[in-house]
Amino acid sequence: MGVAIAPRIILREPIVIQNVEPELNCGRYPVKRELGDWLVVRADIFREGHDLLNAAVLYRSPQSDEWSETSLRLGVNDRWEGSFPLDRIGHWHYTVESWTDRFGSWAADTRKKYEAGQNVELEVREGLLLIEATLERVRTSADRDLLTRTLHEGSVEVLLGSQIATTIRRYPDRSRAARYEKELAVTVDRERARFAAWYELFPRSQSTRSGTHGTFADVERRVPEIADLGFDVLYLPPIHPIGRTHRKGRNNTAGAGEGEVGSPWAIGAEEGGHMAVHPQLGTLDDFRRLVRTVRASGMELALDYALQCSPDHPWIAEHPEWFSFRPDGSIRYAENPPKKYQDIVNFNFESPNARALWDALRDVLFFWVDQGVKIFRVDNPHTKPVPFWEWVIAEIQERDPGVIFLAEAFTRPKMMCELAKAGFTQSYTYFTWRNTKDELTAYALELAHETNEFLRPNFFANTPDILHRFLQDGGRPAFLIRLVLAATLSSLYGIYSGYELLEASALRDSEEYSNSEKYEIRARDWHAPGNIAADIRRVNALRRANPALHEFENVRFFPSNDDSVIFYGKVDFRQRNLVFVAANLDPKAPRAPALEFPTGEFNIDPGALKDVLYGSQLRWSYGRAYTVLDPEHNPAAIFVVNR
Repeated sequence: MGVAIAPRIILREPIVIQNVEPELNCGRYPVKRELGDWLVVRADIFREGHDLLNAAVLYRSPQSDEWSETSLRLGVNDRWEGSFPLDRIGHWHYTVESWTDRFGSWAADTRKKYEAGQNVELEVREGLLLIEATLERVRTSADRDLLTRTLHEGSVEVLLGSQIATTIRRYPDRSRAARYEKELAVTVDRERARFAAWYELFPRSQSTRSGTHGTFADVERRVPEIADLGFDVLYLPPIHPIGRTHRKGRNNTAGAGEGEVGSPWAIGAEEGGHMAVHPQLGTLDDFRRLVRTVRASGMELALDYALQCSPDHPWIAEHPEWFSFRPDGSIRYAENPPKKYQDIVNFNFESPNARALWDALRDVLFFWVDQGVKIFRVDNPHTKPVPFWEWVIAEIQERDPGVIFLAEAFTRPKMMCELAKAGFTQSYTYFTWRNTKDELTAYALELAHETNEFLRPNFFANTPDILHRFLQDGGRPAFLIRLVLAATLSSLYGIYSGYELLEASALRDSEEYSNSEKYEIRARDWHAPGNIAADIRRVNALRRANPALHEFENVRFFPSNDDSVIFYGKVDFRQRNLVFVAANLDPKAPRAPALEFPTGEFNIDPGALKDVLYGSQLRWSYGRAYTVLDPEHNPAAIFVVNR
């Protein structure tokens, strides 16, 4: 014989709440939004029988122990939806609650009987009992007086009136309400987490004299020019003392010659470590002044956070347990076989004293936040434990929720996603290696619809490590094409200095820059003939002026009859701003595509479509727009419509 199973006693309403959105990894991680957004919450909610339900989304703002709530509305097929405003940065919580609408269910059934001419005397008595129960929960004298008068009148017409229904709806019986079994979370960041243009430079290369080591003061002199180009973030690679042991020479050669400056990522020397500045750059007071100058220009300073050391870092002598040593007693330097980085040693995150190491690395971030830095670009985070990042980012943002972290993780997609879920605000992407129409379309749609709840993609067009062959071979048109794509496909993008000068000389058969600035000082003439500074300024101005370009998930692709021409658009419905972009992906030849604008869908007057980038002309025929995109003159076009 089988064993009898006792029925589960229902202490709450037998209401099913499932398929709550947004919910990331069964609630393990928070989703991401920005200040000023509304979080839209959806859920499937139902129960047996025909009783009506009500539901609400409960939400709790940062540092608050009290729940607020807003009603959910019933849509199609038991799908409910509601939203609440995110008016503070930080970590919010939310969940869903539902309860049976007993008076609404009674009113719906009674109205049907009454309108069918049936006797509803007992139903009226039931309705009055529900009103009596409601009176115990009423909080205002006006509502109490209304319900008391209704009890005395007792007519079915009054009981079924809209005024009574509205009043009772304010005081539902939620003593047995069903609540979703999980509290979900949303991390709310400031707007710069979603929309920003980054500019990267090496401070030591900002001197006006060839071969002279630049300083923070030299960077200050360039700040107005960079701000005038329309950038929001000025990013500096590591500014710390550089080790001398196994220092790398020009073009990453082993063994630096006399006077060679080495890689800034070989952090630490007798002058100090991660909380010191390179003496040739200036003092800590000079750095603080630079931070203030950058902020006064309307930009923010971002600093590199690289968890690695040179063999000369003070911590190696002070805390050898934080590092790994080989059987012969030598310290283990970094490798990515066959590449060797003899000038760099990594931390041992499996050290028996790992807790002290974690605390020290957190304190480095606290130190620079105290100097005014609120944005960090994190070097190779995928080579460190994800639990460390989840912990340290939470620690920093607990003290200052406005701090932003950009993950430089060119690695496996699942690891990139895991880092974003663990707390990174933004992420580098594979944009650099997506160059064809199909590649760009598929990748943008993947980011916009599959990872958009947690990963904010930053489309850097180049980096000190990456000079793609498209730029090496495509000349000026290639730089303009990739600029427009990076700046308009994503709401976050960046360039590494030298981009505006069309620097495209690669080291041998690689994506490495020849005479890379990572290993030597590079003096430049920032106004050299042929530069594209004016184009960068124009593109950044268009980004700022058009709210549709401040978002990423709103990208849509439209038909173009040429495989070398990509055509897409973005719409901001709140500000009634529409932007369409057509780009010639062939830097060698003009293209004459037919573009299918969604004029009917958005009720657009074809005459209102003007190219605000280079003035490309449209010729209309049978609902299609024809134009010529010449890589030498107008490799791309941007059309703006404001309604």
